[in-house]
Amino acid sequence: MPSRDAEAPPLPQPLRVPVADSHTHLDMQSGTVEEGLAKAASVGVTTVVQVGCDINGSRWAAETAAAHEDVHAAVALHPNEAPRIVHGDPIEGASRSDSDKGGGGRRAGWSRQGAREPGGDAALDAALAEIDRLAGLEQVKAVGETGLDYFRTGPEGKAAQERSFRAHIEIAKRHGKTLVIHDRDAHADVLRVLKEEGAPERTVFHCYSGDAEMAEVCARAGYYMSFAGNVTFKNAQNLRDALTVAPLELVLVETDAPFLTPAPYRGRPNAPYLIPVTVRAMAAVRGVDEDAMATALGANTARAFGY
Repeated sequence: MPSRDAEAPPLPQPLRVPVADSHTHLDMQSGTVEEGLAKAASVGVTTVVQVGCDINGSRWAAETAAAHEDVHAAVALHPNEAPRIVHGDPIEGASRSDSDKGGGGRRAGWSRQGAREPGGDAALDAALAEIDRLAGLEQVKAVGETGLDYFRTGPEGKAAQERSFRAHIEIAKRHGKTLVIHDRDAHADVLRVLKEEGAPERTVFHCYSGDAEMAEVCARAGYYMSFAGNVTFKNAQNLRDALTVAPLELVLVETDAPFLTPAPYRGRPNAPYLIPVTVRAMAAVRGVDEDAMATALGANTARAFGY
């Protein structure tokens, strides 16, 4: 995770056509919500989807969306949150850095919940019931980010992840909300569960991480693919290949801020105001002009989230 003490990147040239940040975490960024939204709007990013990763974060997302007309909320238990609720946090021996998003170790920095004691299936059921309640709120447009993450969670946590994922799919369908997918190193199983459960009418693969072949699978299913700042990374040719073949009407853009800051600012704090950097990179990959790309992204995001 970028350090909050690192120098913030400069404001990019404003977009002429407004767009939305389809996935951000304002609660993990420096400054106030109002400052972040104003800075984003000054460069043409006029709408954001604030995403919760646990109960407290999801409540915060719903409250923030209720207070700001240009913010929409998504609520969920992050895939790495479900095993924490069921099994608790490992006291030692975490295999990944706790400071990174979704860290499996004690006091993972992205979670607003703090350290966990094992709560078993009953605790997961209670948490899912609260997500269900929040999903019924008008300002909550999506259920997510949910899915599977095999990078941060080992084999012992897979059952809890999958049970949580299936429950979120059911919640999204029952409330008529968009489903936002977190898929890390779990492509085949995410697609399998979606097929088995039946995906909601609107499903978004946040921070799309597959290749061109998977993009074609998603396109046939009508899934939206949201590209983040890592599409600009030198080692991310698979993402650029996927962006090339994805139908333009199914493409979104996001920051996942404060993570995944686009080049040339990688390693510095990300925020919604940097969306124009990624939009311009995406336009170059697609071979279209900036305005055409922004027009499509703006319309796609409104359609994907039903606002």
